[in-house]
Amino acid sequence: MKNLVAILMMTAAVTVAAKSFAAPPADTLAEVKKKGVLVAGVKDSTPPFGYIDEKTRTIIGYDIDFIHAIARKINVKVELKPVTSASRMAQLQEGNIDMIVATMTKNPERAKQIDFSHTYFFTGQKFITRKGSVKALKDLEGKKIGTTKGSTSEQQARKALPTANVLSYDDYPQAFLALQQGKVFAMTTDESILLGLLAKSPEKSKFEIPNIQISDEPYGIGMRKGDKNFVDFVNKAILELEKSGEAKKIFDKWFGPKTDYHIQRNFKITADK
Repeated sequence: MKNLVAILMMTAAVTVAAKSFAAPPADTLAEVKKKGVLVAGVKDSTPPFGYIDEKTRTIIGYDIDFIHAIARKINVKVELKPVTSASRMAQLQEGNIDMIVATMTKNPERAKQIDFSHTYFFTGQKFITRKGSVKALKDLEGKKIGTTKGSTSEQQARKALPTANVLSYDDYPQAFLALQQGKVFAMTTDESILLGLLAKSPEKSKFEIPNIQISDEPYGIGMRKGDKNFVDFVNKAILELEKSGEAKKIFDKWFGPKTDYHIQRNFKITADK
């Protein structure tokens, strides 16, 4: 009898728990149109892709402009939800956000769990170091390297520098602060993010990005696995933004000659093969 009661109690608990988590919509595009809002998971401390504007206290950036451009094609409003590299996939799979637009590198491991759009930005992983301290990758061997939890940067750093002590922080500003404080010898992530951090730092003259690249980093918009209608729509929207020139305008706004960033737009958005 006791066993029966225990089983019934466990069953009830599981039922309550299941009801407390809303299942993600089977067709996100239809659901977004119905509610009139596109909820996107974004970074809020990763300039120039997503960060809080000091004047308006709103999140702005390259990724944010891309989200708004896609939302206009659906004719819906945008709701931005801050995510971290470690939390973004869980937030998507649990139905808390409709898409991830958060400097997310596409790779086979992640593609087993979620679907990706065409590449909308392409960069490579490099390092920030104190000026003159690093000339080659071997100079980083055995050193403390800062990066971010749950990122491909963390994985690639361990792979490229197996003797290094890779320390992972909650976000990129924390990793950069650790470098400034001398807690790590270098910081690593995508070059475009490194440039954004340096551009906003009052101590940027003390640091540099050596010409040492350890990986290619193609960014994609993350959507739930099997959400075909939504993936097809987003892919079509991205290609239309490229064709119309709007994608280039967004790039030039955040990386062009009128800003502190000097990355050349050396890729063109195309349908991924």
